[in-house]
Amino acid sequence: MGITVKFFANFREAVGQERVEVAAVRDVAALLDELVRQFGERMVDQLYELGSKKLRETVNVLVNGRGINLLSGLDTKLKDGDVVAIFPPVSGGTS
Repeated sequence: MGITVKFFANFREAVGQERVEVAAVRDVAALLDELVRQFGERMVDQLYELGSKKLRETVNVLVNGRGINLLSGLDTKLKDGDVVAIFPPVSGGTS
């Protein structure tokens, strides 16, 4: 079964796919490492601050609809069947 990763906006453009299935990994950090392994520099440039493994502030990662910032960050545990969404900041609309 594995983990479903959904890509939006610039992430979708970088990888050329809307979603991928990834074999079970222990946590979000390991998942991001796997995505970098699969997609290389395109993914590194989108995810991390230049020259570091610090996630860009403009990156949103949700696990089953909940932001990892409300969970355990990059240490958020993952299990088979989880759905992870990766996207840039959401804005817009009028008041």
